[in-house]
Amino acid sequence: MNDHVARPDPTADPDIDPRRLPPHVFRCRVYYEDTDAAGIVYYANYLRFAERARTEALREGGSDHSRIFAETGVALVVRRCTLDYLAPARLDDLLDVETRVAAVRGATIDLLQTVRCGGRDLVRIEVRLVAMTRDGRPTRIPASVRAVLAGSQTPDIKNAERNQDRGMEHHG
Repeated sequence: MNDHVARPDPTADPDIDPRRLPPHVFRCRVYYEDTDAAGIVYYANYLRFAERARTEALREGGSDHSRIFAETGVALVVRRCTLDYLAPARLDDLLDVETRVAAVRGATIDLLQTVRCGGRDLVRIEVRLVAMTRDGRPTRIPASVRAVLAGSQTPDIKNAERNQDRGMEHHG
């Protein structure tokens, strides 16, 4: 596991500097359905918490998965996910799931997510997302998603996509 510090990546998109992006924090409560018989969060449920956090980060950035797919035919899917369990969460705990962009490349986004309770790290998650076409092929991340990742909303997604297709954006 990495130490969760974003490092410069020579293959990364030069227009998106992860070191300058603030993390997104998603807050959620641990419910009975999330726990085992001992009241401890079942290990696989951390994946659900992380997915919700990624979805809300995208939504708060000005987009969402269904809109991206409807307008571009591209879906962001998990290619790889690694979890390091440090301490358990328990029934009724209030969790913060922090999501940080580590790198953005042509077709992939690397994220670092940390699940915390009361400021204590419980789980560290490294996620690689890949942009996929409707027929399951990797493709370049849409300009609208790059804009969200860069911290600037693109009000006209279709126009941003047309500009990308014409090569008007810097592709690094």
